[in-house]
Amino acid sequence: MDRDLDNVKKIHLIGIGGCSMNGLAQILRARGYEVKGSDKAESPFTERLKEIGVPVSIGQKAENVEGSDLVIWSAAIKPDNPERVRARELGIPDMERSEALGWISERYHDVIGIAGCHGKTTITSMLALIAEKGGLDATVHVGGFVEFLKGGTRIGARDLFITEACEYVESFLTLHPTVALINNIDDDHLDYFKDIDHITDAFRKFIKLIPDGGLFIGCADDERVRGLIAEFKGRVNELIYGLDKDHSPDYYPENAVYDEFGCPSYDLMFRGAKVGRVVLHVPGRHNMLNSIAALSVALSHGTDFDTAANALAEFKNTRRRFEYYGEKDGVRVFHDYAHHPAEIRAAVDSALRTPHKHVYCVFQCNSYTRAKTLFCGHQGDCFRGVEKVLVPDIYPGREVDDGSVHARDMAKAINEATGNAIYIPTFEEISDWLKENAIPGDIVVTLGSGDVYIQTKKLL
Repeated sequence: MDRDLDNVKKIHLIGIGGCSMNGLAQILRARGYEVKGSDKAESPFTERLKEIGVPVSIGQKAENVEGSDLVIWSAAIKPDNPERVRARELGIPDMERSEALGWISERYHDVIGIAGCHGKTTITSMLALIAEKGGLDATVHVGGFVEFLKGGTRIGARDLFITEACEYVESFLTLHPTVALINNIDDDHLDYFKDIDHITDAFRKFIKLIPDGGLFIGCADDERVRGLIAEFKGRVNELIYGLDKDHSPDYYPENAVYDEFGCPSYDLMFRGAKVGRVVLHVPGRHNMLNSIAALSVALSHGTDFDTAANALAEFKNTRRRFEYYGEKDGVRVFHDYAHHPAEIRAAVDSALRTPHKHVYCVFQCNSYTRAKTLFCGHQGDCFRGVEKVLVPDIYPGREVDDGSVHARDMAKAINEATGNAIYIPTFEEISDWLKENAIPGDIVVTLGSGDVYIQTKKLL
């Protein structure tokens, strides 16, 4: 970083109520900075900050930044925001959230970046619970709301920092990792990345940030991750995990079984030797893989296996990860943030392993780019096994509708693959359809990263 920020004492965060921003505020406060911030509305995050003594102004006004040595803003805060404008007028240094996360990471001796197109929030949350139960004295920054943390941050030691490392717009390249974990590389965020090679190259740049002799932890089940492991072999140490023994992982499961709710338990193996038994209370094969990833990090940093395994036995999904919302007329409703075919397959796997008569999915795509490149392409089979997929209108997200794709096109592509999709424009109409068709014992899973989690309440 080419700015002199050595004398920073007072920091103002614009959009402090965001999931990541409130975590940054807590970390900065724990490191001795005087922190305050603003947001347009109150939220559980702003309430949490007030509880721990961080001043929060509701409403964004120019005078809020006065007296600050540094201003940090989230990506949602535009250049014409009155606080950003006033900061420029006063010559106060400012930086975007991901840059600030990188600046913070410079202040730790060891930094573990948890990366991958899918699973990183769950893996980081698992590590936060392991840390909370005494397994790692680490500060942990999660990109989702974690119930036991009342947010997304765990404050721990000043020399070990574990954080999600997000690939979108290559923001993880601001970090200073001594250890990097990559769970998978997939064709996501194609509104920014040109193609899968562009995405893979971003992860390659991320691995290059590891100093010589650092540690690269990779999932052997993913072909592109295996390629990076081979590419960097010798420059950094590597630790490999996975479910498929054919790829010779260091950590892998044996004797896996699933309980009546689809939750796996397994023997954790390390290079042919049994480490111990792991019992999970979150469903799905993907969560078994996520837990092995977390164990790879924890055990490589000296955590006792029993401490880590006991923590994982208590782990519950973070918000919007196969989260139970309620029941109406004997029909249980779950929601999952899944918005990519690989994530949807994992959520569907969780649903199918949960006791049910029929499984219905409601999928709200939150991007016209995703609709065209993923769901109108060759990946419509991600809903295989579901009774019906109900497809409402596309949620615009960051994009503007140019008329080139419609939710009907997605329903058509899904039907070409599995024949189980219906286009129903609104959630009110979806609610009416489910009232007519769902019976006691059925499961409804709503999927997507738009406002579907809010719309889900209409089904209840």
